[in-house]
Amino acid sequence: MRTKLQTFLLLFLITVRVNAQEKSTYWDNLKDRESTLGIEDGFTEVKTDEFTLKLVNASQTVAGLYPNSDPDFDFTPGERIEIRDKDGIYYIGDLNFRIKGEDGQWESFSTAKNRKKVEALTVSGDVLAAADLSNTLGKNNPLSIKRYYEKKDGALVLRFEITNPTKKSVEIGALGTPMAFNNILEGKHLDETHADNVFFDPYIGKDAGYVEVKHLTGEGQVLLVLPEQNMPFEAYRPLNDDPTTRSIVFEGVHEWMALSKAYAEKEWKGKEQWNKPTSLILKGGETKNFALKFVLAPGIKEIQDKLIEEKRPVAVGVPGYVLPMDVNGKLFLNYPEDVDNILVEPQGALKITEIDKKGAGFTEYQVEGKIWGRSRVTVTYKDGIEQTINYKVIKPETEVVDDFGHFLMTEQWFDQPDEFFGRTNSVISYDYEDKKQITQDSRAWVAGLSDEGGAGSWLGAMMKQLIQPEKEEIEKLQLFIDETLWGGIQYDEGDRKYGVKKSVFFYEPDSLPKGTYSDSINYNTWAAWNKKGADDPGRSYNYPHVAAAYWVMYRLARYHEGLVDNHDWKWYLGQAYHTSIAMSELAPWYAEFGQMEGTVFLNILKDLKTEGLTDMATKLESSMKKRADHWKSLNYPFGSEMPWDSTGQEEVFMWSDYFGYQQKANVTLNAILAYMPVMPHWAYNGNARRYWDFLYGGKLSRVERQIHHYGSGLNAIPVLKAYRDHPDFYLLKVGYGGTLGAISNITQDGFGSAAFHSYPSTMRIDYLSGDYGSNFFGYALNTATYITKNKDLGWLSFGGNIEENDDEIKVTLTTAAKSKIYFEPKELWLTLDAGTFKELIYDKSSGEIELVLNKKTSDSPQAYLRVNKEMNLKYDNMNGAYIIPLSKKPKTILLQ
Repeated sequence: MRTKLQTFLLLFLITVRVNAQEKSTYWDNLKDRESTLGIEDGFTEVKTDEFTLKLVNASQTVAGLYPNSDPDFDFTPGERIEIRDKDGIYYIGDLNFRIKGEDGQWESFSTAKNRKKVEALTVSGDVLAAADLSNTLGKNNPLSIKRYYEKKDGALVLRFEITNPTKKSVEIGALGTPMAFNNILEGKHLDETHADNVFFDPYIGKDAGYVEVKHLTGEGQVLLVLPEQNMPFEAYRPLNDDPTTRSIVFEGVHEWMALSKAYAEKEWKGKEQWNKPTSLILKGGETKNFALKFVLAPGIKEIQDKLIEEKRPVAVGVPGYVLPMDVNGKLFLNYPEDVDNILVEPQGALKITEIDKKGAGFTEYQVEGKIWGRSRVTVTYKDGIEQTINYKVIKPETEVVDDFGHFLMTEQWFDQPDEFFGRTNSVISYDYEDKKQITQDSRAWVAGLSDEGGAGSWLGAMMKQLIQPEKEEIEKLQLFIDETLWGGIQYDEGDRKYGVKKSVFFYEPDSLPKGTYSDSINYNTWAAWNKKGADDPGRSYNYPHVAAAYWVMYRLARYHEGLVDNHDWKWYLGQAYHTSIAMSELAPWYAEFGQMEGTVFLNILKDLKTEGLTDMATKLESSMKKRADHWKSLNYPFGSEMPWDSTGQEEVFMWSDYFGYQQKANVTLNAILAYMPVMPHWAYNGNARRYWDFLYGGKLSRVERQIHHYGSGLNAIPVLKAYRDHPDFYLLKVGYGGTLGAISNITQDGFGSAAFHSYPSTMRIDYLSGDYGSNFFGYALNTATYITKNKDLGWLSFGGNIEENDDEIKVTLTTAAKSKIYFEPKELWLTLDAGTFKELIYDKSSGEIELVLNKKTSDSPQAYLRVNKEMNLKYDNMNGAYIIPLSKKPKTILLQ
């Protein structure tokens, strides 16, 4: 066994070695290019009330943006300026635009494409720096463009003054400015990234839009970029012509677009955008200004308050912006001007009804989803300001989950003979575009039932049974466990017993008959593992999937009747335990990191304790504590196979919280909040940052911000746990956004996609099932009804329809499982191991709560109720749960 010091030294040496290799190769495509930014001419610094702004003298682009409260911290990638001083590399202060030529074609211009020294202009008053950009835009540009950095009411404003000096009108079909902040993680260890780097997220909401820029730590001030003048946030374009290599250490640069029609007609043709693409006619002799404002919010949770202070339109959606059709959603708008008009596109997709004025300037609306799919709400205020709110309307959650299970167990159920790979009777990966099962792929795991990208489908099928069990589906999954999982994906004997293979599919053409492998697939890749590589049990991330499968079957066998008959509950819980232990023993290296779905190990431990299996529980707790102690010793214990990741935080938080390591739990939660925003847009609300997994589990393979990839569902687990422990409305909005985001990409017929493509040239789901199962794992564990009373917005329900009378609050549950309720006013956490809730009724005068349970079913003749507080309920108890006999009619239980 390695000592802690040996482990630290090994980690340090490997980190140094890897970083050194990256530094020697990562910038190879740039280092021999000519330096054109002009940094040899020096820099100038100017100040506003909140910022110190550092400008390159030659280009007057931003070389540094430092908050005066933390003068050593730079929001921009200024630390890389000596290597990123080439043509085509974007900085804050650059401008891209397209105008229509006399031939009717769009012509592109950019201040970054061919750098030339700009002409500095004389400044006075509140103008801090100014330049005529004509020189760097070339001779073919017919417009006069000047750029100003200004101080306005103490804030920093970036303004472009565009004049048409000709006599003819010019149509500007695209106008955008890069949001180049320091998200380059290359060559840094986690302590350095958390000290130096930022994450940023867009609210693409027209005049109400903004970009929020946050420290990786989730602490400190948040930079907000706001529209100031004629700069609605219409589109968010990836600047893929920037030659800086995009990879797992650099997502790339995007630009804030105020006009986007030229791209919608060409590169994005036929793709429905977040906002209606527009252009602008600039008449001969006319001048228009386009400006953005930079301000600081005190922290992440204060972003909304800062927007209200800045008199920006604010929207709060409940339960969010992924809206099931049977939910009476709420939308609260806050802006000094009254609403003039609300437009819904497509027409009739949503029904929006004004309800009442609330506290703190909010107006309440009821929102009902009527047509499945994406929809856009455009709110026009009396002063002409437009705010767009993007919704995703889905079927009722029960139907979504039913459809998902049916698709998995029919379209993705693989029961063909499979002599060489042993996948018969399994739920296999699926290509939704070609409507076919994936039996071969150059990435062995995708066709090999392991890794997230291959295990995702059967994991999703298992987790579906946890919340909506179905006998016929479970019968098939029992075949999967006995014939494919145990003894196939997982070793059932020898010194590797309980180990999990990296893949059961492998590429070894010389050892198998000719014709086994398709000639149309390129197997000349590192991911096409041979049998020895595929059989390796050393990847710890494969173990939670298997442990989760056994744990679900244990729960079904223990608390339901007649659903599971191939093994008893003790066998399944034992398998879950042994798989958990095997991870640390057979995959010790990666087991030192937090695992995606690692929460399942904590659930297994709790059930071992509940069942009185003390020896197993003691050993598992000891094994997990060693891992938690390791994380406790690190400042930011969020490593993985990747230099930075958003997958380990889930398990790190849950174990840190369990063992009482509160400081580490808080650090972890704050880090999650840094990459999991709250904003009125279904795609970004609660969307945990992921941008490289299309390479490993997608059909369209590229580095791209993924919309509601599995980070959403998994990171929502610790966020909602933190909310239940310390109720905070912000946490509820984050966690529920991730929870409903996790099912937002399930199609109408039940296919679960790896994620949604955010590029405006694509704007659709990925067609491969990939690693979606990890996302659904998060949904299955998170799905619950939350009832709270907000001081400004009143009584609210996430996951249920709420009715308020004089003395009574009544909530009818709408979640798929209907098995969990958190009643925030009493911090009451109610869960069912079997049976379902129908309603909760709260008497505001007496404080009494009535729980209404649905009638019995064939597999749940009795309910098992757990309450987190002492209750004098006159029912028998098993394993800490009240056993409540159900009948043919709903049953009411009184809690006092």
